Amino acid sequence: MKKLYYAAHTYMIVGLVSGLYYREITKLNDFTGDSQLGLVHTHVLALGMLFFLIALALEKLFTLTAGRLFNAFFWTYNAGLAITVAVMTVRGTQTVLGHHTPEAAAAIAGIGHITLTVGLIFFFINLGKCIAKAPATTDLDTQPQTTDH
Repeated sequence: MKKLYYAAHTYMIVGLVSGLYYREITKLNDFTGDSQLGLVHTHVLALGMLFFLIALALEKLFTLTAGRLFNAFFWTYNAGLAITVAVMTVRGTQTVLGHHTPEAAAAIAGIGHITLTVGLIFFFINLGKCIAKAPATTDLDTQPQTTDH
């Protein structure tokens, strides 16, 4: 459970720092156009922090970490997100500085997205198996039903 919390916390810090970096580098270079750098902040906060906070809640309900595919999901997803965010940061910085980004960057970004997708597949397979193993009754199912007339 702590692994999910630490991941969410780390992505919160990285997301906030990336927003600060975007603001400062564009201001220092009088850049007013669009770049990949403007998207890093929201990608890290949504795909990193928010995703892992949701996974933390699901862990509490279904004990995801007990599933066989949890570690495969965790490390694959994090690797994919790291690659994706790194390439976005490099490409965005190059754009702000007025430099051309090598074509290989697009291929590396594609690898990052594919790796993220594989991580999500592991996540959903693991989640489905954990849900199937979860007890069928909940507190709501065992409480007496009342009817209002």
